[in-house]
Parts: sequence; structure tokens; C-alpha cells
Amino acid sequence: MKTDAFALRHIGPEESDLQQMLKTIGVDSIEQLIYETLPDDIRLKAPLNLDPEMTEYEYLKHITLLGNKNKMFKTYIGLGYNQAIVPAVIQRNVFENPGWYTAYTPYQAEIAQGRLEAILNFQTMVIELSGMEIANASLLDEGTAAAEAMALLFDVRTREQKKANVCKFFVSEEILPQTLSVLQTRSTPIGVELIIGNHEEFDFSEEFYGAILQYPGKFGQVNDYTNFIAKAAENNIKVAVAADILSLAKLTPPGEMGAAVVLGTTQRFGIPLGYGGPHAAYFATKDEYKRSMPGRIIGVTVDTNGNRALRMALQTREQHIKRDKATSNICTAQVLLSVMASMYAVYHGPRGLRYIANKVHASAVTLTNTLAKLGFEQTNTAFFDTIVIKADTKKIREIAEANEVNFFYPNENSVSISLNETIGFADLNKVVSIFAAAKGLATITIDTLSETNHFPESLVRTSTFLQHEVFNKYHSETALMRYIKMLERKDLALNHSMISLGSCTMKLNAAAEMLPLSAPSWNSIHPFAPLDQAQGYQEMLAKLEEYLNEITGFAATTLQPNSGAQGEYAGLMVIQAYHQSRGDHHRNIALIPASAHGTNPASAAMAGMKVVVTKTLENGNIDVEDLREKAILHKENLSCVMITYPSTHGVYESAIKEITQIIHDNGGQVYMDGANMNAQVGLTNPATIGADVCHLNLHKTFAIPHGGGGPGVGPICVAPQLAPFLPTNPVVPTGGESAISAISAAPWGSALVCLISYGYIRMLGAEGLKSATEHAILNANYIKEKLSGHYDTLYSGEMGRAAHEMILECRPFKQKGIEVTDIAKRLMDYGFHAPTVSFPVAGTLMIEPTESENLEELDRFCEAMISIRKEIEAASIEDKNNVLKNSPHTLAMLTTENWDFPYSREQAAFPLDYIAENKFWPSVRRADDAFGDRNLVCSCAPIEAYMES
Repeated sequence: MKTDAFALRHIGPEESDLQQMLKTIGVDSIEQLIYETLPDDIRLKAPLNLDPEMTEYEYLKHITLLGNKNKMFKTYIGLGYNQAIVPAVIQRNVFENPGWYTAYTPYQAEIAQGRLEAILNFQTMVIELSGMEIANASLLDEGTAAAEAMALLFDVRTREQKKANVCKFFVSEEILPQTLSVLQTRSTPIGVELIIGNHEEFDFSEEFYGAILQYPGKFGQVNDYTNFIAKAAENNIKVAVAADILSLAKLTPPGEMGAAVVLGTTQRFGIPLGYGGPHAAYFATKDEYKRSMPGRIIGVTVDTNGNRALRMALQTREQHIKRDKATSNICTAQVLLSVMASMYAVYHGPRGLRYIANKVHASAVTLTNTLAKLGFEQTNTAFFDTIVIKADTKKIREIAEANEVNFFYPNENSVSISLNETIGFADLNKVVSIFAAAKGLATITIDTLSETNHFPESLVRTSTFLQHEVFNKYHSETALMRYIKMLERKDLALNHSMISLGSCTMKLNAAAEMLPLSAPSWNSIHPFAPLDQAQGYQEMLAKLEEYLNEITGFAATTLQPNSGAQGEYAGLMVIQAYHQSRGDHHRNIALIPASAHGTNPASAAMAGMKVVVTKTLENGNIDVEDLREKAILHKENLSCVMITYPSTHGVYESAIKEITQIIHDNGGQVYMDGANMNAQVGLTNPATIGADVCHLNLHKTFAIPHGGGGPGVGPICVAPQLAPFLPTNPVVPTGGESAISAISAAPWGSALVCLISYGYIRMLGAEGLKSATEHAILNANYIKEKLSGHYDTLYSGEMGRAAHEMILECRPFKQKGIEVTDIAKRLMDYGFHAPTVSFPVAGTLMIEPTESENLEELDRFCEAMISIRKEIEAASIEDKNNVLKNSPHTLAMLTTENWDFPYSREQAAFPLDYIAENKFWPSVRRADDAFGDRNLVCSCAPIEAYMES
């Protein structure tokens, strides 16, 4: 046995456990199990052609050498990305802490109170800095946030006015170029016409429903938009403002100017550049638009005892409910990054943020004044951190790069310089020396900073912000470290126990995969740095694309999409571009099975498609005859089908090749949702089943951490005919020869976390990847058989096997008065996060153990489920005061003097022996969702204040 093989560390079951597991399942070997699970006609005939696997030691040595190919120049490029200082206490205790990065989305609020509080802090920070009324839990990036603002305002105006001709959206020419590109991608399918121009020359025509402005502008100019917004309001035009969040500690916030939406990125609040991401965008709006707001909102409510509790609010807005009627397909957030940004605000507080903003502005003013003494003209009449110098670009660039400095060059006579919090006197003096050398002059030394503002007095912020206690008491490292730990202890993450969520794949995020993310050679590169300065990244990303091509059987890959939902949208837009290139502009029908993820129909609607739902059979499979009938009916206009494989019901449908052939025969393309790709790797692939494009959830199949609900990466892999249409970027061109415009802001999306998937593939190699898939199937079928006789499995394959996940039938328990939610909450008392509740079938649990869980943990989970089944049996519909209905049980309940329950404290908190060794205590009782939605509070203010008002 190769004891240094990474597969040995990643895959849970040991060789000595296999015989017991196989015996339980009723097979002689893993090979037999796979034969009984996967249709033979889609099995790969040859192993994956990948580089040989590496040990952890070999990989870390390799990735360090590769990282050294990236050049760490001092970078002043700006354009929405700035070098930030990541406080060490946040890097060590959040960014590098599995207690934070391995948690799941906080659907089960009672065991996610720590993360929910951190996100509530984030929302409070955004609301107060932007001057708005309500904020969400973050979005994917600034470009996405701008597109969501465009869509929100369109939704609001069309509902208010019901005018079909009101479809123009004004975009200031000051907007960031990557944001404009994302707006161009998103506008056309929903029927919005973009008009790009100078805001000072805007005509406020009735045909416009909204506008977006940049504050400060892309090259630093600061404008007072108060009059523009007021005049727009007179004409019923609502205005969104993309604002630099650090500048809002010093400049008048857009909310005080009357903006309807304020958005941007929080990257400069202690989040690494990472060659473009992941970063947490922010999105704030007026309370009256909350029902149209994209993404997630964290709100305050009460628990069963009336104590304060947090949970995700207004969840009916989510795509799995609204489907093709959803205003957005975004169902995720950049939680880990928003937690970091919120902790940055907590650590620095209002005084610290003002100090940083003042220092950055003072550095820009001082640099302007010093360069003026050398004879250089600065063209911005008002600025915060970015100045534009008239100069010979070619000469400046040559000298700057020789001194390992990057500026941005808008044209041959302009140099744009964006300063950031890392700037010091040595940095300022190096910049001055570069310009002095260009003129052959002696340099001037800076040793003090100017205290004069270089923007109008009317734009100086006078309002207070971040007055809540949380932003004013944790300013020492000891205090913040303890605050972070206190919140962490309220969250159940993968470092405590298995998280068995079906369709969400909470597998191990190996430490060796995570370590390189902290290296400056990887996390400090600007996404628009010259390519020759990012050769390590270019090699890694190209290799990852090559590996994903091989794994999927496709011809090309783009890593640009920042989430699975964004990958869905990208895949559909590429399909539409393909049809349009052939003159088939009329092809706009998307066939989607009734069992599909809710993001599928939402993505199709966003891509301008008409959704036609196809039936599923009683056994959970796609109704092939209904699909055939609808494909033929719509053959002239058929664009695509969207399918998940294995199916959302956890089954490898044997008719899959017939299904894809039907679509091709009728002129459509096949989009495969990659949510369950981890059950294909090494055994089959999307190309083999007949798909044309698939997205991959790198945070599922390829080991990127879930991060409590983000980051995610959703690259798409495509067949040869779709490769020319992969998306580009306006600053650093990417994609195919007929590329669609940008899907997300950065050229390679969240490039930093792509390192994790690269490491996962490099260390597992072809055999390890295949073994991981086999063991995921093994673990799922082991649980299925262990629970047989206690719970029925809703769907199985033709030979009675599950794929990598299964759905447990829980609806009959209603006869005992027990809902599936009761089982989910009771599992918390046993130390487990609930499986997926009521998806894709209401009243069921979907379980996916992944390959990373060992036999001991699988048995512990099964013991818990069997014990709960006995508790269900003992329940009665008349009795609401039972151990299931009262779960979860908190430490406060267990330690009260009076115990008014008809069961013992021991049964409540320690129903099985193993729990005492490692007890997890939920910090609140059941959160009251309805109360919280009726009394919506999304910031740190005490709920009593809102209820009284």
C-alpha cells in the first residue's frame, strides 16, 4: 500500500472496511456494485488520460514552484480591484479555518447562528456605508450585482407602469469596463436596451426605466449625482450606483443622494485579489423593493422561547419556488468572503475605516501635488483614490515595469494610478521616481501626507456609520479572536461531523488543497495584470481546463462563471449564440423536466428562453414519451433540453442516450446540469451520454469548500461546435473566436479557488478520481441498505441501486404527527446537520454521504437515523409535546431548574452513547420564520426597536 497516496487520505472507507460494507450491500466487489448501478452502454472504455498523481508533499512543492512564476509587482491598476491588507487574525481564524470554510448554507438556522450573525454584520455594514434601507448577504461580484440591479429596476418599473415600451437602461460611460460587458450579456435576453453615454448629457426620456452610475468613475473622477438622481426621479427613472465601499467612509453615500440601489464589491475590505476572486459583492436597496431583491437576506426573528434568533428571510423568493418566474437565478452568496469583509469592519470599526480612507485619499492628493511639481498634469477634477496623469504612456510603462510597478494605461497619453491601503512612503516615492526618470529630472521625496480633500465640500460625508456595539468593541486581536471563536462554536461544520446533504456534496476540502491560497504568490495578483506577470496562473488555469475537458469528454472549458447558477446561464447563452450563428434566432424553447433544480428554469428565463416542462414518471425518471412528444411539437423552435445526470432523484437513467438523441434529432442542444458530476468522474461523462454543454460545481465535485454558502465556481465545458462562443473579457480577452460578452467580472472568474480543484485532480490522478466516484456510490448504497426496513428509499435504479445519493420517504410519518422538518431538527441533537429537506420531493430527505466519510461516521449517522425512527414510532398525532417536536434541545433547556417535558434530559440531549464524547449544542431553539418575515429586520438593530416603531 502506498501510504503517501493522497487518495488514501481523501477517501473515507479503509480497505479493511470494504468487505463488511459490500456484504451489507449484497455484492462481492465494488466492480459488481458499479455494474448494478451504472448503465453499461455509457461506461467509459478507457481510463482518463491525466498526469500521474502526486503525493501531498510533491504537490505542495510543485505548486510553490508554479506560484514563483507569478511576478508580484506593486500594482496600481484599480478598475474595481485593489490590494488589501488581510488582517492576520482574520486570515488565520476565518480564511484558513475549516470551522468557517466547511460549513453549509444556513438553511438549518439553529446550527448556523454564528455565521448568520457574521452575515448580519455584513448587511449592517453595507446598509450604513451605502445609506440604504436593506442589503442582502452578498452577490458574486460587482458585475453580477450591477446586472441584478438592472433586472430589479426593470422588474419594479414594469410592475409599476406596465408599459412594454419602457425598456431602455442608461449606463454611464464611467462604468467599469467589465461591468459594462456583463450588463451587455444580461440585458438583451430580457428585452432591455442599453444606452451608454455621459450622465451630464442624459435626456431623461420616458423610454428609460433606469440608469446606473459609477462612484467614483472607472478612472477615479468623483461626481455629485444628487441633481441627476433627483431629475431622474421626476421622470420616474430609478438610479443604481456602483460605489467603492471604502470611499463611502469619506464621501457622501449614494443613498443620501436618493439612489434606488447601491452596489459594488467589498474586496478591499480585507479580501485577497486572487487574480479576480472570489470576492463578495454587496447589494443594497430600498425596503419597498425587498421582494424583487436577488440572492439571500439574513433576518432577525425569535425562537420557540421568544429569544432572538437569526435565519434566512423571505425564502419564498428563492428559485426552487419561483422557477421560471424568478427575477434572478442567483441562489448563492459569497459567504466566506462576506464574513471576512464583515470581520474587517468589526476589527477596524468606524474610526479605523475613516483612518484607512483618509490615508488612501491623502496619498493620492500628495502624489498629485508632487507630480505637479515635476510638470505632470492630473486630469480628475475631484477624486478619492485614483488619479489620471497626462504622460507618454510608452515611456512610463517601460520604466514602471523595470521597477516592478503596474499602472493602468487608458490611452497613449494617460496613466491611471489607483492607490490602496498598502501604500507607504517608499511606494509613493518609487512612483514619483518613475515619472521623474521619464522626464530626466531629479526625483522629489515625499515624507508627509497632505490633509486637504480633493473633492467638493458638498461630497464630504457628515453622517455617522457603524455605531452598533459589534463594530466598536473587538479592536484588539485577542478580542476579535475570541469573538470569531464564539461565533464558530455556534455553527456545525464538516470539522465536527458528516454533512449528508443530497445534491450539495459536502466532501473533504483537504488541507493540502487549501494551503496555497494563503501564499502571496497566488493571492496577491491583480486580474488585469499583464499575462507575462501571471505565468503561474496561466499554466495552472490552462492545465485545469485541459483536465476538465478530459474528464467531461468535451473540447473546451471556460472557468469564468462564479457559481453553478451562473454556469447554467453561461451554458444557455453559449447555446443561444450557436443557434444565432446558424440563423436560427427563433430557437428559444427549453425543455426542462419537472424534477429539475429550480435554478434551471430561472436560468432559461434569464437567457430569454420559453420554458416547457416535461413530465417525470412515478419511478422518478424522465417521461421519455412526453419529452419526445414535446420535442417534436416544438422542433422548429427547440433550443435545448436541461437535464441532470444522474437524475435529481439519485438514479442513473438508462434511457439517457435516447433522450439526448431525441433532442438532437429535433435540432436542439443538450445542456447537462453538472450538480451530480461527482457520480460520473472516471466512470462515464457528459459527452458519452450525448450532452453538448455542462456546468461543473467545483465546490461540489472538485472539492472547493462550500464556505457556508459560497464561494462557488461553475465553469462550463462544451462540445466543439459551442467552443467558439465561450465568453470573453473586455480588459483581458478570453474565450472563443466568436465569444459572447462577459458572464462575470474577472477574466477567469474566481481564479484563486481554482487552485483547490487543480490540486484535487493533480493529487488524485485518474485512478484516484475514479475511486472517489466509486466510493461515493459505495457509501450511498451502504447507507441505503443500513436504513432499509426503517426508511423506504423513494427511487432506485433498475437493479435496485442508488447512485451517489438517495431520497428517503418520510411522508407517512405525518400519520404520527411528525413532519420531515422535525427529523431535520432532531438530528441536531444527535450532532448531525440534516440531509436536504423536501427537495426534489416535498416531505422527503435526500442523503449524500460523499466518498470522504469513513465507515465509523456512516454507522454513527445510521444509528442516529434509526434511533429517530424509533422515536417517530413512539410518537402520536395527539401528542405535540414530544422529543421530536421540541427539538433541537439547547444547553439552556437542559440546565434549567424546571423540566416540564414527558421525557428525560438524557433522552433529549444524549440519546446515544457516542454523543457525549463530542456534543454539539444548538444555540437557539426553532427559529420562527413567519414571525421574522412579518417583522423584517436585516441589520444589527435590536428587533424591539423595529417592533415598537
